[in-house]
Amino acid sequence: MPLNIVLIEPEIPNNTGNIGRLALASGSHLHLVKPFGFQIDDTKLKRAGLDYWQHLTITYYECVDDFFKINKDQNLVFLSSHGHKNHWDIPFEDNLFLIFGKESVGLPKTITEKHAESLYKIPLYSTHVRSLNLANAVGIVVYEGLRQLR
Repeated sequence: MPLNIVLIEPEIPNNTGNIGRLALASGSHLHLVKPFGFQIDDTKLKRAGLDYWQHLTITYYECVDDFFKINKDQNLVFLSSHGHKNHWDIPFEDNLFLIFGKESVGLPKTITEKHAESLYKIPLYSTHVRSLNLANAVGIVVYEGLRQLR
């Protein structure tokens, strides 16, 4: 698997379903960290993921502490509108973990402060937009990574 997509406490089933489809299309591994803002069998998640969900490589975690404990030796980068470096400057490599926060508030401040040196953003060119839709953000970053890894 070239990349790992990590969603910490995703809230919107349609986004998670779309990101699942993207993970499959890009050959990425999807990691979902509970609690979720929906049931994993939600019809909106299934509709957005269509009939692809069964083919995904996916790992579930009970909480954020479990995720970090299990993946403590992995190469992790964090995506946040509070990052100071742009996503195209991520040092992409096979098996890199791309970590995204929940739709309403992004990554917790405890994570962004602890991992400030690995915190990246997608640049926004309008002061009227605070952030991008999570599924769009994941797509932008994953395909930039695949472009660089080709």
